[in-house]
Amino acid sequence: MKTMLLASSALVIGLIQTGVGLAQDDSRLSSISNVTDEMLLNPSDGDWLHWRRTYDGWGYSPLEEINRDNVGDLTVAWSWSLTPGATETTPIVHDGVLFVHNNLDKVQALDGATGDLLWEYVRDLPQEVIDAGTGNTATKRNMAIYEDKLIVSTTDTHIIALDLASGQVVWDVTPAEWTDGFRYSSGPLIADGVVVQGMTGCGNAQPGGCFITGHDPETGDELWRFNSIAQDGEAGDSWNGLPIESRHGASVWLAATYDPETNTIFSGVGQPYPWIAEMSGLLPLSEEEGVTNDALYSDSTLALDPQTGELKWHFQHLPNDTWDLDYIYERILVDLPVDGEMRQQVVTTGKLGIVEALDRNDGSWLWHVETVPQNVVASIDPETGEKTINEESIPHIGETTFNCPADPGGRGWPATAYSPRTETLYLPLAEFCSNTTPQPLDPGQAYTGGGRATFARVPVEGSDGNIGRIDAINLNDQSTAWSYRQRAPITSAVLPTAGGLVFAGDWNRWFYAFDDETGDVLWQIRTNNAVNAFPISYEADGKQYIAVAVGNGSSQARALATLTPELLTPAAGSVLWVFALPEE
Repeated sequence: MKTMLLASSALVIGLIQTGVGLAQDDSRLSSISNVTDEMLLNPSDGDWLHWRRTYDGWGYSPLEEINRDNVGDLTVAWSWSLTPGATETTPIVHDGVLFVHNNLDKVQALDGATGDLLWEYVRDLPQEVIDAGTGNTATKRNMAIYEDKLIVSTTDTHIIALDLASGQVVWDVTPAEWTDGFRYSSGPLIADGVVVQGMTGCGNAQPGGCFITGHDPETGDELWRFNSIAQDGEAGDSWNGLPIESRHGASVWLAATYDPETNTIFSGVGQPYPWIAEMSGLLPLSEEEGVTNDALYSDSTLALDPQTGELKWHFQHLPNDTWDLDYIYERILVDLPVDGEMRQQVVTTGKLGIVEALDRNDGSWLWHVETVPQNVVASIDPETGEKTINEESIPHIGETTFNCPADPGGRGWPATAYSPRTETLYLPLAEFCSNTTPQPLDPGQAYTGGGRATFARVPVEGSDGNIGRIDAINLNDQSTAWSYRQRAPITSAVLPTAGGLVFAGDWNRWFYAFDDETGDVLWQIRTNNAVNAFPISYEADGKQYIAVAVGNGSSQARALATLTPELLTPAAGSVLWVFALPEE
């Protein structure tokens, strides 16, 4: 590993050659402050301290210098080339310093106003890790910041802490071995002074699946571990009588949300592996009394204690997921009335595109809204949330089944967001279906990983050809305020702001600003590549900026792009774009 600390842009070439350098006294780094618990609870309007900016997961910026009246004047303030490859990153911004995680674990500190490089950390990865580092395995969707440290998960399954002012490694721990098939695709959450990190890659046939770990922020020492697959005797036998070594999957590949009021972490969990239930052993259902094939805790919301990792409650959104329809995504916390009674809600949307709300105190069901066309769930009990499955949608060996949607989901990892200004949830969505064909194991062949299914993606029957979509759902009455549809898949997260705007981007390289009340496009710019990350807004020297990373390589974006073969993007070219209003 090598960290370079850069004095000024004029010295960049020489310092990169020598790998050493000193910060100038007037550098932003010399005045950067420690990030306290209070800052994490109530971030400055101009900072972006969490994956979704605040603990509640809203992904909302309270900055309003850029607004509906002047967004048409928005222009490029600066840009920065990133390491080529899948680029799904969320920058962290504090005291005008922007930290960005490049593909294959290059972490950089940039001046938020000028784009000047302040320091750079480059991880010395094993060559076999680099060779395998394609798609989602080499990109990290978020980092965390706490006290004087930037905390990062790496492609070789380490968690490291970097000094904010220098980029030097403070500690380095290894919760699991990359050589055993484990991966990190997202970074940590800081909750009640604990570093919380989910493990993924558990479609690689690891016995017993994945887990979430809690770590000491001073040392990185592991404090607790929660297994995302129910262990023997835990929560009954929900794995159809399978021994623990034959239970696979339940990856935790996106960061969690934290509720300080109830001191609870809310995390999603992925699906079982292999996807097809007849291959995983979850079908046919055992006739033994007390045995189910729900496959806990796959496709669930987990409510965990951040100090101990103890499970407070869980809700399983899709038992025995045999379609690759994860419920891993962000959990958004809102306090709004339901049937006239104020409820503390946790809201999430899985790949099915169904928005679902639970009471975050006990996990009881509140309501749901369907968005994109789907044929997997026939009905949902309005009292319990229990789903009745359309039997015709269940894939079987030797057959091809028509599903709406399947991978990569009616919504994917690009995050939804909530605006308290409009009390509306904004969702990036995709309309498509799939012909799903199982790939069975040969007689005597052992399962060594993978989903074991082929998805031939096709448009929805009778479609007008539009794949990309953004919906605005009012969370007070669950009505649709507006729905924007277009040909190109929407491949970025959404960013609502206090200026009455919603930013989002697509596979066709366009980055947009929408009116948050009408869905009208107020501004757009063509970038150099697919807009395939999490846009943020921040402030430096009293000025508001909008930043988003672009770059090809995301498996989700490429899967959706098969539906629009005429829309082509460059194979390389990852860039951080930063926009601002022109100086008067």
